[in-house]
Amino acid sequence: MDFQKFQQLVEDRPGFQTMDHPTASGEYFSDSCGDMYNFFLKVGPGAVIEDISYFTTGCGFGTATCSLVVHLARGKTIDEASAISEHDIDSELQGYPEKKKDYPQRALEALHVAIADYRSKVAAGTVPDYAAMEAPVRPVAAAVKDAAPESSDGKVLIRLR
Repeated sequence: MDFQKFQQLVEDRPGFQTMDHPTASGEYFSDSCGDMYNFFLKVGPGAVIEDISYFTTGCGFGTATCSLVVHLARGKTIDEASAISEHDIDSELQGYPEKKKDYPQRALEALHVAIADYRSKVAAGTVPDYAAMEAPVRPVAAAVKDAAPESSDGKVLIRLR
């Protein structure tokens, strides 16, 4: 397990916030430990998850796992996000301790409930069918500039993963 990455995720909690006016949301309650996981999705043209956040009552492993789901799902289509696997999450953290192996499954349950909420709202006509809308194409330079902070000398910092 990458303990340094785990510790950073717990301290920073990227994506840990409720969302005003989400397109969809989904909650999962774990009977085994009492943790609650809730994901909020803002979906745009092309059924792209433009924004995603979460709230959890879980421990550090729940927080870290939800932050990893946010990282993996943001910018993906609904279909791509629904294909995120436990293995994908596990790989991001380079494994979980044996007693914590079910955390990816728990977080994915909440994500899948949010995705199902989105799909049911589309079917009911309460939200637009964003999948039928063409996703806007962002110029690469704009995407890099938005994603990468500038240093004090005006240079753009680009991190490769």
